[in-house]
Amino acid sequence: MERQPILRGLLTGWTALFLVFLYSPMVVLAILSFQSGPEGGPQFPIEHWSIYWYRQLFNLVPASSVAPLPLGGALLRSLALALTTMVVSTVLGTMTAQAFRRHFRGSGVVFYLVVLGMMVPGVLVGLGMALTANYVGIDRTWWGTVFLVHVVYTYPFSFLVMLAIFNRFDRSVEEAAWSLGVSPVTTFRRITFPLIFPGVLSSMLFAFTLSYDEFPRTLFASGGDLTLPLAIYGTFSVEIHPNLFAFGVLTTLFSFALLAVYATLMTLSVRRARRVAVQEEIA
Repeated sequence: MERQPILRGLLTGWTALFLVFLYSPMVVLAILSFQSGPEGGPQFPIEHWSIYWYRQLFNLVPASSVAPLPLGGALLRSLALALTTMVVSTVLGTMTAQAFRRHFRGSGVVFYLVVLGMMVPGVLVGLGMALTANYVGIDRTWWGTVFLVHVVYTYPFSFLVMLAIFNRFDRSVEEAAWSLGVSPVTTFRRITFPLIFPGVLSSMLFAFTLSYDEFPRTLFASGGDLTLPLAIYGTFSVEIHPNLFAFGVLTTLFSFALLAVYATLMTLSVRRARRVAVQEEIA
């Protein structure tokens, strides 16, 4: 009994150190983003605080020797790619997990073939896609070859998330609907999907974030139109300027906003599931 407070204190201290290690780079990045412009790289301590680099991101300041970040087209391409990858991977992952609810011949082989997409190094996948595209004679584009490698990468994550959800799913609810003459399509739309919706949200979040930030697979499979990670890498492969820190802060805030939307939708989904459960008990 005497060891429990000591163990609890050690675990608390270790968790605190991990959180500091995880979030301290973000804090430093946020501090450095408020230094004055228009010249210079990272400076610390900061002598003059300014939002110059945030304004420079949106071309609200006169041109200087520091090139603006390649936003606009690259950002829109990354967002469009992440959204389409999110939709396709979530649909495929849900369908595949639904199929695995019943045992079929060769299910083990199919399982490992699906999971293989997340285990193979991204450099090899991107290089293989580039060589295949060159051999077949098709152009490498962000909406074609890059989209395919992103789906191959994110699809296993969506599948594993939905597989875990379906493993905890009570089939008796569906069987009761079928016994009442409800069609399988209506059962899935009115009963199954609302119950697995939290897992669908998690799958969508995984696929979006993985695709939006993907670099090695995109590096080889992309053509002339670059996504945001490639554009930033090409612009600042030699020297990093504070506008990159400002963009990192805005990206972090965007990520927190996504998490807030995810938490809100998850809360509403859980409340709806509980309300339906209470109504069924009353009935």
